[in-house]
Amino acid sequence: MGLYKNLFKQTAIYGLATVLPRMLSFLLVRLYTGVLPTSDYGEVSILLSWMVFFNVILSYGMETAFFRFYNSETDKQNVIATSTISIFWSTIFFLFGALIFRDSLAAYANVEVQFITYSIWILALDALVIIPFSKLRANQRPMKYAAIKIGNVMVNLILNIFFLVYLPQLAADNPHSFMDNLYVEHSEIAYIFIANLLASLLTLVVLSPNYFNLDRRFDKLLWKKMMKYGLPILVAGIAFAVNEHFDKILLGYLLPENIAKSEVGAYSACYKLGLFMVLFATAFRLGIEPFFFSHSTSKNAPQTYAVITKYFVILGSLILLGVIVFADILKFLLLDNKSYWQAMKVVPLIILANFCLGIYNNLSVWYKLTDKTQIGAYISIVGAILTLVLNYLLIPKYSYYGSAIATIVAYGSMMIISYVLGNKYYPIPYDMEKIGGYMGLSILFSIISFYGFRENYFVGIPLLIGFMYFIYYNEKQTILGILKRKK
Repeated sequence: MGLYKNLFKQTAIYGLATVLPRMLSFLLVRLYTGVLPTSDYGEVSILLSWMVFFNVILSYGMETAFFRFYNSETDKQNVIATSTISIFWSTIFFLFGALIFRDSLAAYANVEVQFITYSIWILALDALVIIPFSKLRANQRPMKYAAIKIGNVMVNLILNIFFLVYLPQLAADNPHSFMDNLYVEHSEIAYIFIANLLASLLTLVVLSPNYFNLDRRFDKLLWKKMMKYGLPILVAGIAFAVNEHFDKILLGYLLPENIAKSEVGAYSACYKLGLFMVLFATAFRLGIEPFFFSHSTSKNAPQTYAVITKYFVILGSLILLGVIVFADILKFLLLDNKSYWQAMKVVPLIILANFCLGIYNNLSVWYKLTDKTQIGAYISIVGAILTLVLNYLLIPKYSYYGSAIATIVAYGSMMIISYVLGNKYYPIPYDMEKIGGYMGLSILFSIISFYGFRENYFVGIPLLIGFMYFIYYNEKQTILGILKRKK
């Protein structure tokens, strides 16, 4: 039990490092949707979606490879030095190459060159902190990890508030002053990226000692092994980026030009209500990934993984139902502008899709531990193909609702494929009866609440309470055991 206690303690801290920044980002969404029209927010969303692709490319699977070899190699400093130097030089090459071709990139993306320039610098700065952050996780220093992550978002939030709320007022109240010279009218999108850039720069400054404390040289043989392990993860990462973000880009291309960015803006804003499931799944993954690798040689590892996945499904099912029941209350916290509410109907699909993705990430332990990461890439490619095909077919007819359908089909398919293949290559004794029961009942109650009795809390709240009792009834011994130990 001490093993699980340490795991969930680290997960809670990583959860804080994930939840608090995302909650602060939650405030940013409210700020953006309050300041920007749907079309401008759509343009920001499209740019950020492109940036996700380049984030994946610039890490090229090295983060996961770092964990794999950090735990398997005896010379851990060699792993740190090799991965750090690799990321550093690849980032430098990207930075100069992208800046040279920024005009062409801007023309292709149909955005202003200045936005592309900001994006390039943000991508480079974020890439340079990949290994320093991974090192903190590998050395089990979640508190420092959390402090830096939270600090980054706090700086970003404060700068956004200053640029978008206070600077216009200060410039108006003090003509011909420094603030008046600093303020450029109708530059809200530029200020959003400037704030992000400054926050990323500060984070790199804090973590820069990692680049000056390397006591090993670049190991070419180790690097080749890390690349062989990591490149399939790069493919999987690109496929994941397609699944998660390419729908916004396709909406911009496939919808009529006069409504495209507005539709993307409304969809992207309501998509953020899936944040609660994303927070839970991400925090769990950050805590669990090092744990999976460090306990892979344990005799009862498969049983341990099975128990962990069951409780992930229990908590995820509860979050799924809770968020859907209260979705129309939560929208007031996130979306102050009613013009964004048109896309609320996609919320249940997006939350369920992210739940399936979280389960898939738990199931993916088998191909990471057996060094069959190429199979993980193939699974992600299947999901990406489904995303692209379904978006292409459904967007012209159903707009962003078609994108939501494509997302849930893609993640659901990936989850099922990973489970089937995992049983073949690395059997784990999952309690499928209970896992299926919790997930199925949560989905059923969610459908009843949102599509049958939306905003009728005399129905939704009893359904939520009933589901909580169902969990208690089936997990009574475990819950009472935890309460007794705490007492």
